Amino acid sequence: MNFNLRNAILDNVSGSDPSQIEATIVDAVNSGEEKMLPGLGVLFEVYWNEVDQEERQEVIDQIANGVR
Repeated sequence: MNFNLRNAILDNVSGSDPSQIEATIVDAVNSGEEKMLPGLGVLFEVYWNEVDQEERQEVIDQIANGVR
């Protein structure tokens, strides 16, 4: 059996409205559970693929500042 985690995560949030996406992200971050990290990674990948280089750079800068 070939299980594609990325597709499963995308299927799970497909059709969600912005408030549902926000709730999913907030729940994942607040839970602190490592099992939530792949889902956050997939959502970040979706975001990354939708924004321009300027927005990507802003996120990179914010993350770099946050991990200092």
